[in-house]
Amino acid sequence: MGKFQILLYYKYIQINDPGRLKKDQDELCRGLNLKGRIIVASEGINGTLEGLTEDTEKYIRLMMNDERLKNVHFKKSEGTGSAFPKLSIKVRSDIVSQKLEEFKLDPAKETGKYLHPEELHEWIHNGKEFYLVDMRNDYETEVGYFKGSIFAPFENFRDLPKVLPILQELTGKTIVTVCTGGVRCEKASAFLIKNGFKDVYQLFGGIVTYMEKYPNEDFVGKLYVFDGRVTMGFNTDSPMHKVVGRCTVCFENADTYYDCKNLYCQGKRHFISCERCIEKSFGYCQKCVSGRQSSEKEVVLAA
Repeated sequence: MGKFQILLYYKYIQINDPGRLKKDQDELCRGLNLKGRIIVASEGINGTLEGLTEDTEKYIRLMMNDERLKNVHFKKSEGTGSAFPKLSIKVRSDIVSQKLEEFKLDPAKETGKYLHPEELHEWIHNGKEFYLVDMRNDYETEVGYFKGSIFAPFENFRDLPKVLPILQELTGKTIVTVCTGGVRCEKASAFLIKNGFKDVYQLFGGIVTYMEKYPNEDFVGKLYVFDGRVTMGFNTDSPMHKVVGRCTVCFENADTYYDCKNLYCQGKRHFISCERCIEKSFGYCQKCVSGRQSSEKEVVLAA
């Protein structure tokens, strides 16, 4: 690991005083000069942090002193030193926003069975019959995905119920849910079980853990991440690595995301572009470029 390290972790467990845990986490992180985001709720904790490698390792050791959090699975990756601009710790109603209160999901009590990366790798390469369902948002899957995945029609995880019509014929089949680090699959798999699915698994440690163990094999492209890196890959210089994203303008292979420079953008503000097209568009998305061109034509015609 390099000078900086990024930690990704979560745990669903009853937290009786989320405010107190928030205060403790704030003191701990600031004492170690860590930046990132932590969400605390009565159902658990969800965090991603960056700092000097020795400080993040100390954070892990100190977390182990809390009986509730001693078996948290930390996903580690090399940092940049600038993945997060600040530290943000918030208390919310849940650690993954999904607005599904009516289903009373509690992953600490009921969730999909864990399938470790080695097991999924064996299933894939031995031809076991199962259906792999990607529970990430649509813009995340544009840059990387498991081959043969079923993509949930999400713009946001709150759209989770939209997956049911797509999977309605698979209630008696083996389902494996995947997401970045695992936290969304805990609830997604619990949701499927609540809705009559009988044999539901979730990839333990998420896609990031699988990619680390089997780079450029079954997951192609890069992994979208919610920090300053935006995407991450393993062994990207390998001839096995593929760029699967497409520029939204010319449709050439590309895997760099940009935010449209139009502050009033009504289109797909977060988009993939190649260097040539982003320079030609001056940082605007295709919809805003088209809108500007139309406005210019209207001005010319009016003149």
